[in-house]
Amino acid sequence: MPRSISYGPQIPDDSDLRLCADPSGKRALELGISGAMNALALAEQGAKAMAIDSDPERILGLRRAGEEASVRIEFHEGDLADLGFATSASIDLVVAAGTLDHVDDLARVLRQVHRVLKPEAPLVISASHPAHGLADPAELQQRYGSRVRSVGDWYMALYRSNFRIDSLQELFDRRRPADNAPCTLVIRARKLGV
Repeated sequence: MPRSISYGPQIPDDSDLRLCADPSGKRALELGISGAMNALALAEQGAKAMAIDSDPERILGLRRAGEEASVRIEFHEGDLADLGFATSASIDLVVAAGTLDHVDDLARVLRQVHRVLKPEAPLVISASHPAHGLADPAELQQRYGSRVRSVGDWYMALYRSNFRIDSLQELFDRRRPADNAPCTLVIRARKLGV
């Protein structure tokens, strides 16, 4: 049984959320290699999987996992905005699980993702939820959105890059049912225009 696309530890994955649809036969890109190695899950589900990351160690780890699973993954080492290996409107799905939280030039990354995605194709992002931890007494001095991007920051960044959000999930850690705030924000946005 192929593994499912993961948006983070101890939260629902794509078998529950169904944000990526069936990637079989599609060109799919993991934007930054997550701990779950989603490019491996995409390849196991029959996608023409690609991954880009700036860390050669993460690439090597995913390469080894792909070899062990006997699946083919195309690897690219570089900045997440360096998508020159993909032609315009050639990618069917982009997944960024926990890899865009601290990208300095998010607008540049989103413009490049917009360029390579086919019209109406999804970009699925998981990120740290800006409200997570605010109930912790050690973090009470923190302002909402000061540690990570706020929900509004994500909305504006995607809107300005010509994406339309069609799904927004605020997920709780399954191990901590008493938490007052979600730990992860999962957004599916679709490319508008050509």
